[in-house]
Amino acid sequence: MSLAAATTAVALGAAPAGADPQATPEATRAKVDRLFEQAERATERYNEAGERVTELRARLDAAQDTAARGQQRVNAMRGALGSLAGAQYRTGGVDPTLALLLSSDPDGYLEKAAVLDRVGARQSGTLRELALAQRSLGQVRQEATRDLAELERSRAAVARHKRTVEGRLAEARRLLTALTRADRATYDRASRSDRSELPGALSDPGTPATTRAGAAVRAAQGAVGRPYIWGANGPSGFDCSGLTQWAYAQAGVGLPRTSQAQRQAGTRVPLSQARPGDLVAYRDDASHIGMYVGNGQVIHAPYPGASVRYDPVGMLPVSSVTRI
Repeated sequence: MSLAAATTAVALGAAPAGADPQATPEATRAKVDRLFEQAERATERYNEAGERVTELRARLDAAQDTAARGQQRVNAMRGALGSLAGAQYRTGGVDPTLALLLSSDPDGYLEKAAVLDRVGARQSGTLRELALAQRSLGQVRQEATRDLAELERSRAAVARHKRTVEGRLAEARRLLTALTRADRATYDRASRSDRSELPGALSDPGTPATTRAGAAVRAAQGAVGRPYIWGANGPSGFDCSGLTQWAYAQAGVGLPRTSQAQRQAGTRVPLSQARPGDLVAYRDDASHIGMYVGNGQVIHAPYPGASVRYDPVGMLPVSSVTRI
């Protein structure tokens, strides 16, 4: 065994400072991996809930605008009906036949009666319109009330998932801090880069399938070195789906916020046919995502404390490849 190998073996076998003396560095690193994975899943749920909050706010604003316009229309129709009712009351509402018999000017009355008939028909139509407008206004208000309740639930979900993420990340940081410097360096080198075997040979033509995919790849390459920040979608920091969303936005393409939604945003292709710009989702629940950039590599935002970087496409179990 070389001196360097012996030194590494000693470092890996050393107990973490301040950690459970029974925990090996390997077990600690495995636990940190699990915590980061749990935090990543919670981050995607956080992003999804945040996206829902944004959508509901927009819907609620639109519903409130519609309700305000509907109320103005109802008020206008009520005003018109009030004016007609007042005019009829002032004329006494006399039966047209009796009024004609008593009239000193039958021809003039007949002319007025025709006008009143038209007014009556218009009033009846206005009443029907008013009833429909009031019903529509009531439906809009009911939908707005439901949206408001769902908005509050989504806000609560955002806060809940945020607490989950923060708890997992705090525990992971505590464990990493307890490792020796050598063990932390080993973790950073090995994490997500130690499973580089591919499920199948990549044809890898090395060229993006579309010009927009090429532009997204260039944007992702420009983001290499920027920090992972959970819940962030650039430009100064990213989580995994935030990076892919931002990179495609630079190419003029709008992607959903979460990795689960992004893998549904295009056409599925086999991993063996992946081309630069394709999105690679990991694990069965697509809780992590990266961008394939050729030569068996992806660019992705790995986890807190790490920067956007290149890693082998097979670093984690691949669940799907999506061409945008």
